[in-house]
Formats: sequence, structure tokens, C-alpha cells
Amino acid sequence: MTGLGSTALLAFEAPHLDYHALAPEIVLVATFLVVFTADLVGDRFKPVLASLTGIGLLAALVPVLTLGIDDAGVRSMFGGGYVIDDFSLILKGLFVLAAYVVVLLSTNYVAEGDYWEGEYYLMVIASTLGMVIMASSRDLIGIFVALELLSIPAYMLAAWRKRDDQSNEAGLKYYLMGVFATAVMLYGMSLIFGITGSTDLAQIGVALDTGESLPALTLAIVFVVVGFGFKVSAVPFHAWAPDTYEGAPTPITAFLSVSSKAAGFAALISLTLIAFWGQAEVWQPLFWVLSVASMTIGNLIALRQTNIVRLFAYSSVAQGGYILAPLAVAGESLEARATAIGAMVIYLLIYAAMNLGAFAVIIAVARKTRSAEIDSYGGLFQYAPGLCVAMTVFLFALAGIPPLGGWFAKLAVFQALVTPGTAAGYSLAVILGVNSVIALFYYARIAQKMWMEPVPDDDRTPIRVPPSLTGALVLCAIVTFVLGIYPNLVGDLGELAELAAPFASL
Repeated sequence: MTGLGSTALLAFEAPHLDYHALAPEIVLVATFLVVFTADLVGDRFKPVLASLTGIGLLAALVPVLTLGIDDAGVRSMFGGGYVIDDFSLILKGLFVLAAYVVVLLSTNYVAEGDYWEGEYYLMVIASTLGMVIMASSRDLIGIFVALELLSIPAYMLAAWRKRDDQSNEAGLKYYLMGVFATAVMLYGMSLIFGITGSTDLAQIGVALDTGESLPALTLAIVFVVVGFGFKVSAVPFHAWAPDTYEGAPTPITAFLSVSSKAAGFAALISLTLIAFWGQAEVWQPLFWVLSVASMTIGNLIALRQTNIVRLFAYSSVAQGGYILAPLAVAGESLEARATAIGAMVIYLLIYAAMNLGAFAVIIAVARKTRSAEIDSYGGLFQYAPGLCVAMTVFLFALAGIPPLGGWFAKLAVFQALVTPGTAAGYSLAVILGVNSVIALFYYARIAQKMWMEPVPDDDRTPIRVPPSLTGALVLCAIVTFVLGIYPNLVGDLGELAELAAPFASL
């Protein structure tokens, strides 16, 4: 009896917790509780809810930095199911900073609209917490829990304009499509568990590295990729994106297009390059097709858009295709895998600054025009030259024009594609180059309207840009310029991601 009791106690022994490693998550939970309490106390605290959220997000960034400086190496908990390494820390920093910029975009937008403020910021914090957990999860269960934690608040945020039919439609489409994609992904995960007997990504990788490709295993991998294909809005799983982006509050559109997409890519990198590494013949052709379809269809449909938010929705689909491209050749060798991870991380970092900056301008211009039509940007330089210059910077950065940050992001992807020296990589690099030229047309069309066309209705009333929105614009513009002129700053981060232990050790 004593032996059985001892065995039971050992089975329920508390796991080792590294509180320094968990500090970003702990700070985010504390921020959630502080904002929740402040919202409960009464209306007198409502003006400071955005500030409390922003301070909490910046506080969560501090342990990310201290962990990055620390020489303790890789930290692992829960039997390797939760890992803090260079790869996860870079992505955590991205998620937290992007959420902070979204709070800056939201401050006046939410305060001046008919919205529930406290719940809004609570949902942003909760979704960010899910993304931070996703970056460190190395277990199927952890990835699924993180995905739901980041997704459920996002469904509600998409429908936050509850008296707007378009916003309700956006939230409903996002929710229904998301639930369907999650069910497909979860079924794929259950098949993988049934085949390997484990939920740990590293152990799954060892079990699947046999050279055999079972039909059930192929189906499982396809189902998991399809589930995350929805999250990153890859074609043909992108149908929700245009309507959701247009109907959601614009700061949330920015949040979904950057942070939510980046979290999906973080999961895809971990699953593909750890768990599915030995099945490259299954997932490499799949990613090749998804990448080509996303960048081509996204760019071609964007050419025909008259609404700037829908244009950026299809632009986001195309950008997702660029980011997916390195996965199409990552299974060729360890060098190809390392280069692919670095290229994807670099692109996500630079894309976040470019896209968030563009949405900051969209929010600022809409304060005057009350319209998202591209024609409403006519003559913007005549009454808002600063916004016009900023938007031009972000547009041409997204197009990959030097010396703005976007050129280095695309260069990193090109390098990842040609490194293996395969026909698939070279052909994908050519297709990416052609699509970059196509994208330049619709980005340049917006710039042409801002600089060369007359002001609609001859209304040259200056635009009043709130301080928080100005701060977001300045921050994004500086990052876009600096990373274009000094690409080694972000290139070094890409190299850190390449050397991340969970990937390099397999």
C-alpha cells in the first residue's frame, strides 16, 4: 500500500517551473487582472484603460529582453513541451510590440466610438497571451490550447462594432470558418497521436523519421496544414479574410493581419520542421502549391479592389504566400531548414512594421473622410503631407523597393529559395519575383492618387492626428527605414532563429 501511495505521489509531483522563463506570460496575466479590476471599479478609470494595457505590454517586453541577454541557454519545462529559446523569444517580442502598436491605434478609435472599452483591451491582452504561449509550445496540446486562446478573443473583436451589420457578418464568418478549420486541424492531430503515441513534437519527429509515408499519416499532415492555412489566410482558405478585414474595427484588422498571422506561422514552423521533418516529401509540395496560389491569386484580386481595406486583405494573402515560400524547400537539408527559419522570422518582423504603419495611416485618414474607398485618398498630399509621405513609405516598403525594409525581407526569402539549388526553389523564386512586380502596380496606384489626383469635393481641411496614433506612425516608420538601411540589425535576429536549439538538434 505504501508503495502504491509513493507511486501515486510521484505521478502527481508538481512540475518544475522556471519563473524567469514564464515571466512574459505572468506579466500579461497580471495586466489582464489589473485592467479587469480597473474596468470593474467604475467609469472614472475608463480613460486610463488603454494606458494600463500599453504599460502592461511594455512590462511584458522586459523579461523577453532579459531572457535574451541571459546566457542560460535553452530553457525547457513540462518534459520539453514548453521551450524558451532564441526563436520563441524573437517571436514573443514581435507579438508584444505589435499588440502595443495596436493599443496605440485603438486608443482614440475605441474611446470615440460606441464600444465597450474594458472588454476590448482584455480581449487584446488575452489574444496576445495565446500568441506568446504559441511561440514556446512544442506539444500538440499546448499548440491547440494556445491557438484557441488567441482565436476566441479575435472572433469577438472582429464583431466588436455590434450595431454594425457588416461587423456582425465579419465576426460570424471568421468564427464559423475558424471553427471548421480548427476541427479539421484537431482531427489531423488526433491521427498523428494515434500513429506515434505522443503529443511531444520532438518525439513525433523521431517516430515519423522512418522514410515511410502511410496514407493516414499523409492525411493527418494535410489536415494540420489546412487548419493553419486558415489562420495565415493562405489560398484557398482565405475566403474569410476580405469580409472580416473590412467589417472588423480597423485596429483589429491590423491585429489580425500581423499578429494572428505571425502566430500561425510560428506554429507551422514548429510543426513542420520538428514534428514532420522526416515527411518532407508530403509537406514540401503542399507548401509550394499554397505559396504560389496565395501570392498569385492574392495579388491579382488586389489589382481590382476599390476599397483600401479589402485591398490590404488580399495584399495580406499575397504576403502570406511570400512567407510560406521557404517552407517549400526547407526539407532539403539542415542548411535549407536553418535558412528558411531565418527568412520567415525576418519577413514577419519587417512585415509587422510595414503593415501596422499602413493601417495607422488608414485610421488617420478615415477620421476625416469617413471612407475606406481608394478614391478618397485623392490629393492627400495637399492637406496631409506627413500622412501622404508615411503612407508612400509603407506602400513601397511592402512592394520591396530599396532602401525600405521590405527589400531585405524579400531578399531573405529569395536566398532561402535558392540555397537548396532545386528546381522547385528556383521556379518559386521566379514566381515570387513576378508577383512582386504585380504587387507594385496596386501599391503605386494608391500613391498616384495621393500625390497626383485632385482632392475630392475640394475639401482641404487638415487631419488632426491624435498623439497615440502619431506615436504608432513614427515608431513603424522608423523601424521600416532603419531595417532597410541597416538590414544587419534584423539579419542578426534571423541568424539567432536559425540556431534555435529545438531545430538545430534534430
